[in-house]
Amino acid sequence: MSKLIRLLFVMAFAISFAVTTSAQRRNPDGERQQQPTTTANPTPRQPEEQAATRQQGGTPGQAERQPRQAPAPEEKFSVTHHTARVGGQTFEYTATAGNYIIKDDAGVPKASMFFVAYTKDGVQDPKTRPVAFVFNGGPGSASSFTHMGLGPKHVSLTPDGHAQGPAPYAYVDNEDSFFDATDMVFIDAVSTGYSRPMPGENPQQFYGVVNDATWFSDFVYQYVTRTERWLSPKFIIGESYGTTRAAEMANILQQRHQMYMNGVALLSSVGFGNWGADDRTEYWLPTIVCSGWFHKVLAPEWQKLTIEQVAQKAREFTHGPYAAALEKGDKIPAEEKASIAKELSAMTGLSEKYIQETNLRISPQRWFKELLRDKRLTVGRLDARFTGMDVDAAGERVEYDSSEASYEGAYVAAFQDWVRRELKWNSDAYYTISANVRPWDQGQPGGPAEALRSAMTEQTYLKVLVLCGYYDHATPFNGIENTFDHMNLEPSVKKNVSFEYYEGGHMMYIDKKAADKLHHDLDAWIEAGYKH
Repeated sequence: MSKLIRLLFVMAFAISFAVTTSAQRRNPDGERQQQPTTTANPTPRQPEEQAATRQQGGTPGQAERQPRQAPAPEEKFSVTHHTARVGGQTFEYTATAGNYIIKDDAGVPKASMFFVAYTKDGVQDPKTRPVAFVFNGGPGSASSFTHMGLGPKHVSLTPDGHAQGPAPYAYVDNEDSFFDATDMVFIDAVSTGYSRPMPGENPQQFYGVVNDATWFSDFVYQYVTRTERWLSPKFIIGESYGTTRAAEMANILQQRHQMYMNGVALLSSVGFGNWGADDRTEYWLPTIVCSGWFHKVLAPEWQKLTIEQVAQKAREFTHGPYAAALEKGDKIPAEEKASIAKELSAMTGLSEKYIQETNLRISPQRWFKELLRDKRLTVGRLDARFTGMDVDAAGERVEYDSSEASYEGAYVAAFQDWVRRELKWNSDAYYTISANVRPWDQGQPGGPAEALRSAMTEQTYLKVLVLCGYYDHATPFNGIENTFDHMNLEPSVKKNVSFEYYEGGHMMYIDKKAADKLHHDLDAWIEAGYKH
């Protein structure tokens, strides 16, 4: 019997050891377990709170049972030299791919943030050469799309922005890069790209409107200080959610680091104002109308107009008869509801019956499916010029975004090749294009708008350029227009805000015609943003 007991004991120990070893093998890089979900603190720099986060409690025995952690990353840099033709000129430039270890106010390393900086060679006096900090949004998106769309190299696409078939893909000199006007620094948010929290750090501290902008601002402070660019004109260029980040950063950089930006460019901007119940329905309508115009499904009196005229007429209807009708809710008279439905049908290409069934509120998610349903086609979200196909043509929601699917593979492949083959960034780390950063602390409603208003008012000379695509359903242009109309900017300050519009979508720079205009507009804006 004693032999049997000993045998059973040995077998139990062996099974326990095998399970533990198997678990370790499934986690070979030491990736930490997800910390308990908490709401991100809007002020992530309180040393006592950070200390509390690090002190997880427990006994040494408990600590030993935790998954082993990856070694802390160290700073490293790859410096390479290149030549590019931009704006009809040939430039020699230096590319620096690297990562900064960003610390909190107590000096504790918190995150490793990856970046690529492109700086023009031969500049004798840095204060004569601007520097722009550029990033995508998400939240949770790496900056590879702005990188390979706005940087010195860009993905080779068709003139209207479609990928040129399957691999092999190509990237070429970007004639429409802003590099002829400014040095450019592309930054990946924590948990995206090659940027990561330090081992053992709760990633939730990076996930929130204010938190995220604060860490980015600390990165900018580090870059400007280390590269001795304090006297250089400085600009921020954010795309999509990156516009929300840019708005917050303008104020945080001023208040936290006393660093004043020359300008903030909001490319395909989120409408970061404080919106009400029907506001989203209203702000989407002009983009729906413009997209219908592109697909030639509007009534003749609308279809004969230019895109600029269509957009303006749609704005006037949206914030006049349409807004008044929605405000009445269920009290709207049947005759008025029918009249609004008839006008909406003419300006959207949808049937009056369908619009009546939606209670005059056209859902963008349904619209992607409904507009070209009779052709068994869907419409793109990021760029409504693109069409796709679903297995169920009678369904309510699209299976995928046909615009993103067209060029995503080309962009990712081009960036991966460029950063490793040409920039010599050799890393075994995974480059995360899109990270799960939920839950995301949204902060105060309208907070980014107030942050930008405060920065602009305090400076009085901070320039803001808003860049909008007519066919962008991710960030419809009327939303950010309304945001600036309700920011309570004094006239002497509001004159520093300008808007430009493009016949393109969310990434308008994939279209050659739109990219040419974008290049001209941004170069002129940067040149006007500092004395030289």
